[in-house]
Amino acid sequence: MVDVRVMILALNANHRRTFKMKTLVGKVAIVTGASSGIGYASAKLFAEEGAKVVVCGRRQSALEALVADIEQSGGDAAIVVGDIRDEDLAKALVDTALERFGGLDIAFNNAGAMGAMAPVSDMTLRDWRETLDTNLTSAFLGAKYQVPAMLERGQGSLIFTSSFVGHSVGIPGKAAYAASKAGIVGLVQSLVAEFGANGIRANALLPGGTDTPSNIANAPDAGPEVRAFVENLHALKRMAAPEEIARAALHLASEASSFITGTALLVDGGVSITRT
Repeated sequence: MVDVRVMILALNANHRRTFKMKTLVGKVAIVTGASSGIGYASAKLFAEEGAKVVVCGRRQSALEALVADIEQSGGDAAIVVGDIRDEDLAKALVDTALERFGGLDIAFNNAGAMGAMAPVSDMTLRDWRETLDTNLTSAFLGAKYQVPAMLERGQGSLIFTSSFVGHSVGIPGKAAYAASKAGIVGLVQSLVAEFGANGIRANALLPGGTDTPSNIANAPDAGPEVRAFVENLHALKRMAAPEEIARAALHLASEASSFITGTALLVDGGVSITRT
């Protein structure tokens, strides 16, 4: 005689394999720097996993292409165009999430820039300030408006793109970039100390070399030797695809990381520990 319970369990297991549960159903997320690279890949992935997404960047046409892609796959997204150094933009992103989708659960503060590269002795104060404003002050502004919206939900996940540069590696000419990215880790720790008891998690994501348009290996004048050099810095002897970093961001955004907070998560292909 066939055991009906065994048949039901088998059918349920097969159903789960065929229809994988989405991890962000019912969630609302902000993703900055979504025009390309890690932000673009992350916004798509968050939407695929069920989140309603507010995407931000400076290039409206790229954001429109992203939203069209998301909507074609059955997702829902809104666009806010602007400069992340602008406090009004930080507020507008949250206002859009609240007005369009009813709340905010996740914020991936990913936008940033390499900034001017020069030895400290040659760097101008203007270049220094511009890099810190783009990478660090923008993160502060994001959190300033995102945290109150998440407190209304009783929980939330803040994610910030930092870097292995300034955390485990020093590179000549990148003092402003390193300082701004290291500052993000300090900001994360303070956010956790201030709001952890209210259900707010905050983490820094530290990618290694990623195959994005802004990577030095993809510069117009970069030859194959530049790519080979960058790839060889990593233990895996390659750069990351943007989708690989996006999956790490998804982990920090989801309940799979419910007890992970205050971390500087290296997703760097071993670049921090490789000397070969």
